[in-house]
Amino acid sequence: MDVLKTHVVHGGTLRYLSHDSAATGTAMKLSVFVPPGEAPFPVVIWLSGLTCTEDNFTTKAGAYEAAARLGLIVVAPDTSPRGEGVADDEAYDLGQGAGFYVDATEAPWAPHFCMETYVTRDLVELIDAEFPTNGRRAILGHSMGGHGALTLALNHPHLFASVSAFAPIASPTRCPWGEKALTAYLGPDRERWAQHDTALLIEAGVANGQFDDILIDQGDADGFLVEQLKPDLLTAAAEAAGQRLTLRMQPGYDHSYFFMASFIADHLAFHAKRLKA
Repeated sequence: MDVLKTHVVHGGTLRYLSHDSAATGTAMKLSVFVPPGEAPFPVVIWLSGLTCTEDNFTTKAGAYEAAARLGLIVVAPDTSPRGEGVADDEAYDLGQGAGFYVDATEAPWAPHFCMETYVTRDLVELIDAEFPTNGRRAILGHSMGGHGALTLALNHPHLFASVSAFAPIASPTRCPWGEKALTAYLGPDRERWAQHDTALLIEAGVANGQFDDILIDQGDADGFLVEQLKPDLLTAAAEAAGQRLTLRMQPGYDHSYFFMASFIADHLAFHAKRLKA
């Protein structure tokens, strides 16, 4: 683990890091905020959306005042492997910056695009080994990262005490972003796609009562709302499965980090309550 730079913020310490990942076969970057006070602390992992790096949430979300007050370590990794020899695409919604938090099985993506294993194994192991955690963690994210947070929590419930999302891609098997990415990374078999579709996972009962509530914030002025995000599919699936899900439609808010900065403290408090229960 290499420390690239360090800042003091709200009494805590924010570090930008790089480490080698066995899952991706590359160096991966991330930021880690450790709050002031007496350790150990629970961990909140943030997953960002399309085109983002480890820096977008870190500099734009305004999360650290609440994290310091609530006593939360906050981790924000990059959204994909990068570097020489890593496959890419000219489009913004595939390749570097668009890992979709799945383990790719198709060429040319399979050698490095293993973001599910990266987050649920390599990242978790790094944070638990190098930082003063108490072994309890939550996960949240935005857009593609909201999809990632929800699907990783549902598929790996033993790792996470709670989950929430901002404007998640609710059902990637039924929107252009998801259909493009899942075809490229996983091939044409749509049954395999279903393992990475939050609405379908909830509908199938995968949550199985693991989470007492799932918090979703969605702006009603989000330009991607109708074609790409489709939060109504989440509420329908939750109702069918008997899974509690709180969807807050926020009037006037769009898809930007201004939206997240407005409600990030609510999400961190949501997780702190469950991490410290």
